[in-house]
Amino acid sequence: MSSPVTAARYGKDNVRVYKVHRDEKTGVQTVVEMTVCVLLEGDIDTSYTKADNSVIVATDSIKNTIYITAKQNPVTPPELFGSILGSHFITKYNHIHAAHVNIITHRWTRMTIDGKPHPHSFLRDGEETRNVQVDVVEGKGVDITSSLAKLTVLKSTNSQFWGFLRDEYTTLPETWDRILSTDVDASWQWRRFSGLDEVRATVPHFDATWAAAREITLKTFAEDNSASVQNTMYKMAEQILARQSLLETVEYSLPNKHYFEVDLSWHKGLKNTGKDAEVYAPQTNPNGLIKCTVGRNTKAKL
Repeated sequence: MSSPVTAARYGKDNVRVYKVHRDEKTGVQTVVEMTVCVLLEGDIDTSYTKADNSVIVATDSIKNTIYITAKQNPVTPPELFGSILGSHFITKYNHIHAAHVNIITHRWTRMTIDGKPHPHSFLRDGEETRNVQVDVVEGKGVDITSSLAKLTVLKSTNSQFWGFLRDEYTTLPETWDRILSTDVDASWQWRRFSGLDEVRATVPHFDATWAAAREITLKTFAEDNSASVQNTMYKMAEQILARQSLLETVEYSLPNKHYFEVDLSWHKGLKNTGKDAEVYAPQTNPNGLIKCTVGRNTKAKL
């Protein structure tokens, strides 16, 4: 008796897509660059167990579909493009019941030349990306998680860490003033959409919520006299949930990128620790990693 396939999905990964929109009236061009992954699920078990390739939509066909869909539809916001793409596969092929679309949108920022936005020139001013995960499941709806990643931030003061548990394993000193730096990875889960029409109706909220999440993250990071990474990230998540009622959860993952003081007293008594510290040694690893998921308070107010 053959063993059953308990889970299976396949598709095309790392599909690089660049699209340009040309405004013929103004001469202004807008560019979007993405890396797309599409994975399919459905009645495909026999391709694994019986060598039955008739149920396989070739991954090359999936790649071609991504390009054609990008040509025939808007690619922004990525939440909409991912929903259009995923809905295509479960509609086109009767035996495909779920499509999982991941989109990474790479950062291109319009250049400012002589104080004016340039109509067709851009720069990569950071590794930050805007990402979406779209899961379209036949008979259930569309689940969308939006996120921003690789947003690198640093503040040179207004970060503390003290009062933590101390025992025989502890060597870390308490501090009331330290450097705080991290690569922000934040995501927000939208409530389930009934289908593509409801996603289309929500389009104005996607860009606005991404902009708000980014603004809240930067403002809170800069202004909060942080008691800990844990407390600061919680404050960020709460504000994002308050800003957008269509969200179910907000999640943060923040590595604590350490900067250590360098003791230079061995060189003619040069002071470079405590209040005299100016030169630090940035550390790559090991590093702290702090995560949290904050959900909406659904309890009715009494």
